[in-house]
Amino acid sequence: MLDQVNLTQKLEYGEYKSRLRRLQQRLHLLGYENHCNGKPVVIVFEGWDAAGKGGAIRRIAQALDPRMIVVWPIGAPEGEDRTHHYLYRFWRRLPPAGDVVIFDRSWYGRVLVERVEGFATQEQWQRAYREINFFERALTDFGTILFKFWLHISCEEQLRRFELRAGTPHKSWKLTEDDWRNREKWPHYCEAINDMLLRTSPPSAPWTVLPAEDKYFARVHALETIVAKLETELRRTPIAP
Repeated sequence: MLDQVNLTQKLEYGEYKSRLRRLQQRLHLLGYENHCNGKPVVIVFEGWDAAGKGGAIRRIAQALDPRMIVVWPIGAPEGEDRTHHYLYRFWRRLPPAGDVVIFDRSWYGRVLVERVEGFATQEQWQRAYREINFFERALTDFGTILFKFWLHISCEEQLRRFELRAGTPHKSWKLTEDDWRNREKWPHYCEAINDMLLRTSPPSAPWTVLPAEDKYFARVHALETIVAKLETELRRTPIAP
């Protein structure tokens, strides 16, 4: 599935700024309207290291009232999260009615990094596809508006961004030994990602794969997807492109 993604799509800076501003204004209004309608919103961001998840998340969060949104950066489980089922820490971080939660990485770690790095057994990560589908179905049946984004870049573009980060003092902290080591397992991650996209994309909770070779395009595409679905859920007339 990843091989079919068109990574050549780009936006010029001027068009990007114009569309970004308009989409953020629209999302700001939709955020208030959704808050009044009382629907929880969950936005999941997954993607390659250095694919631009943080930048896309910032552009979404900027448009929303900070009283209505929480961003959860997800790493290795700690404390009581280590002693419970892996979905436990996500259940307790879900938003109340009318609010928005963004997960910067998510429960999909079980079928991605935990699968590839051997932190989960084969039986555990294979079972997780069913568990995740049931979990997300419970959310959407409750009325949660769920978005799932995978940010896709090429192996060559990731290397370029890694080298840029390594040479930029205020960005070098983002780069770890794990990031470099994970590049050696690129084919294994591709296999796991393709399995994930295929097995966890039901009509009620589909994945949106964002071509992220150009960060401007990925950010605008993410915002367009969110605005369009919120307009549908709130039964509003879509805005012109």
